Amino acid sequence: MTDPSTGGPSLGGPRDAPRDPRPTARGSDRRSGRLGVGIVGAGRVGPVLGAALAAAGHAIVGISAVSERSRDRAEAILPGVPLLTVPEIVERSELVLLAVPDDQLADLVQGLAATGTWQPGQLVVHTSPRHGLEVLRPALSSGAIPLAIHPALAFTGTTIDLVRLRDAWCAVTAPTPVQPIGQALVVEMGAEPVIVAEADRPRYAEAIATATEFSAAIVAQSVGLLTELGLPEPGRLLAPLMRSAMDAALGEAGGAAGPGTIDMASFDDGPTAFGDPRA
Repeated sequence: MTDPSTGGPSLGGPRDAPRDPRPTARGSDRRSGRLGVGIVGAGRVGPVLGAALAAAGHAIVGISAVSERSRDRAEAILPGVPLLTVPEIVERSELVLLAVPDDQLADLVQGLAATGTWQPGQLVVHTSPRHGLEVLRPALSSGAIPLAIHPALAFTGTTIDLVRLRDAWCAVTAPTPVQPIGQALVVEMGAEPVIVAEADRPRYAEAIATATEFSAAIVAQSVGLLTELGLPEPGRLLAPLMRSAMDAALGEAGGAAGPGTIDMASFDDGPTAFGDPRA
């Protein structure tokens, strides 16, 4: 695979011996196929994707975390990875993963551009379902390489997501020359890539929101009714029914899903299983 900024190999090459865990994008090369990855955001998505990339051989150079809960999550999923400021992460990383809420993404990208923080040849990936490449235009103007990769998964923010990621699909939106890089990153994380055009991103986000929010609402309503009846553990009672019903519905919709192929979030995970995956 070719690095569009240097013309040399990028992802998928042979693994080198471990290198300095604090690389910077300036002056580095990707001939080894290993990238220094920095993660902005320690919600439910960022640390999990960071752990998946680390398992593929990439070096996690740092992660930003504001709240005590996010710091605890970062330490639990990425033990030993330093907590850094956002500018420090961008300075040290060859790939910057922006795992922040939709409504914070544009200001974050623009702010880093205004301070001249983005670096030429640096991969910048966001995980928003709604946004495509346009939100990354300020980084692109600074010479960075933009990609939008959204995992279609209800994250719990725990290591169980690493297992579920293996059955997940990720929507990749990228300039045509670098689509193979986005696809390779998804494969390295253990998921399946699917290309979604920039113009189709809003409809894709609508489909994801409909599936997620409708599932959460139906489960909550059903659990409430069974709770009113005084039945014990209504979530456990409904779990097999919901999984089998979802299998059947997807099969009828042409999803080619057979019995037992849908790995829905366990109802034991509580409300976070269906909440905002970036919270």
